Amino acid sequence: MAVACRPAKFLRDRQIFSEEIHYDRAMYHTLVILHVLAAVSWIGGMLFLSLVLAPLVKNRKAAPEFMALFRSAALRFRVVVWTAIVVLLTTGPVLLARRGMMLTSPASWSSVATIKIGLVLLLLAVTALHDLVLGPQVGRASSIPPSSRTAWEKLAVSTARWLPRCSLLLSLIVIVVAVILARS
Repeated sequence: MAVACRPAKFLRDRQIFSEEIHYDRAMYHTLVILHVLAAVSWIGGMLFLSLVLAPLVKNRKAAPEFMALFRSAALRFRVVVWTAIVVLLTTGPVLLARRGMMLTSPASWSSVATIKIGLVLLLLAVTALHDLVLGPQVGRASSIPPSSRTAWEKLAVSTARWLPRCSLLLSLIVIVVAVILARS
């Protein structure tokens, strides 16, 4: 009788193991999809603002209604950016761990993962500088005539123009490194 139970237990254990593998693959695919969608949302928005909206504002000689449109779009996009960052910072470490690299153990990182993590940290710092420091400063400075602005306000306004382009370039480099990491 005990012999008859063993094959049934073996088959049941094998089925449970198979279900765990299926669940694990489904979870992995879900994490990858969320990670990619967050990155695409962030980068796609940066491309739209930089290549479509910003030139419209510039070509219109910064007419007030176009500037208001740009500011409104940029403020709405900020919510998309920080939501994407939360998703990326949640899914990224889990995906790294699946490759045997723990975020808390830099010694386990491959050289490509080290480069990607460094670039991501730099991108996060640039984004935070733009959104949390320069953005509010530019908002206040835009109500002041350019000739009456302080040196800091002039610097903030000029930096706020090129910093998003740096973010876009950094994010494109992160994508290239991410592809290399995924293929290695």
